[in-house]
Amino acid sequence: MRDVGGIRKDTLVIGIRSFWSALPTEGRWLLSTVAIQTLGRGLTLPVTIIYLHEVRGFDLALSGTLMSLIAITGLLVTGPGGSLIDRYGARAVLLTGLTAMIAGCTLLAFATHPAVAAVALVLIGVNFGVSWPGFNALIASVVEGDLRQQYFGVNFALINLGIGVGGIIGGFYVDVDAPETFTVIFLIDAASSLIPMALLLGPLRHVRTQAQPTHDTPPTGGYLEIIRQPAVLWLTLLTFIAMFIGYGQMEAGFPAYARQVAEVSTRVVGFAFAVNTAVIVLLQFTVLKHISGRRRTRVMLVMALVWVLSWLVLGAAGLLPDTLAAAIGVLAFMGVFAFGETLLQPTVPAVYNDLASDHNRGRYNAINSAAFQGGAIAGPIAAGLLLDRGLDALYIAVMVIGCLGILALALALERRIPANVNGVRETEPVVGD
Repeated sequence: MRDVGGIRKDTLVIGIRSFWSALPTEGRWLLSTVAIQTLGRGLTLPVTIIYLHEVRGFDLALSGTLMSLIAITGLLVTGPGGSLIDRYGARAVLLTGLTAMIAGCTLLAFATHPAVAAVALVLIGVNFGVSWPGFNALIASVVEGDLRQQYFGVNFALINLGIGVGGIIGGFYVDVDAPETFTVIFLIDAASSLIPMALLLGPLRHVRTQAQPTHDTPPTGGYLEIIRQPAVLWLTLLTFIAMFIGYGQMEAGFPAYARQVAEVSTRVVGFAFAVNTAVIVLLQFTVLKHISGRRRTRVMLVMALVWVLSWLVLGAAGLLPDTLAAAIGVLAFMGVFAFGETLLQPTVPAVYNDLASDHNRGRYNAINSAAFQGGAIAGPIAAGLLLDRGLDALYIAVMVIGCLGILALALALERRIPANVNGVRETEPVVGD
């Protein structure tokens, strides 16, 4: 059997089949359309800031600030959303968020004024604020144990498959001199939200994420009590920094740096997201196999070092603008960065959900989402301000320092969570982790 990107194809297929057979029916439904759902998001993700800046004519700093409205709104609604998930279940909250997403993408498709774009991005932010805790709560309610960590990893790979394919299509299709091409992709993004709505109204309508109240139900406390736990506090800080230097840059800093500093084409930007997807899809099962039973905090350490390398590669691409070397550097950045993602995404959500109970799972995932949104708020603003002022080297330096911060926080977190929450099987000796 031939190799696929250094991975034996028969091993990959067996891993997929084994994982799929272990899933309950609800878990299979959740995974079955993930890639299709995220295709629309992939069309718009790499080019939204390009759309605002180069098509609608907003300056780069304003465009970065507008992009941050998604995260600001998400942060504001995440807390109430988590409480509503614990009280009424994820399904009702997710349906509300998806409705807002459809309206926001439709409005953004025709936004020619910053105020209109701001309203659209706020509506999109409402969905982002509730979708993270909502879908994570759904996942945690149908899978548990080591299968849960695997699920988060596979789900992440499928999300990236949809985003990557969308990025390729969008990169080839959109034209900054033809605004109607951007209108089309945002309308497709809106339509893609109908797929998860159909699942929630159909085969997943009976899935419950909230625990049934009983007389002996233990008190779960509010957000303040949860965040005061040292493990949650350190994990939340780690998540915030990871999002600031990671996904906070994917929608703003990276495309802007690639276009304005490395001076590559929109096609190269689209291909970069495709490279990101290819690495994640090809490596995720192998990564899951090697990190199973390992300390999740040690996995985070490796991820931080990998991301240091990725940002240094992007910085080098900026030193050779408008060249083949710059294009190769941009593509290489996304490939190395993607490997770090395969280490991060199965671990952090699993730690949050292993710390939580069915009575407060929505709030734990809301804290995770809030850290995500907080990093995504600071990320585009910082990128817009630094790159708009030509501080390219400082921008890369900030990213590298953030990676080193993740390393320090992972070491602190390791001392504050139980071994089973950290991914170590209690029935096995801790050897070689």
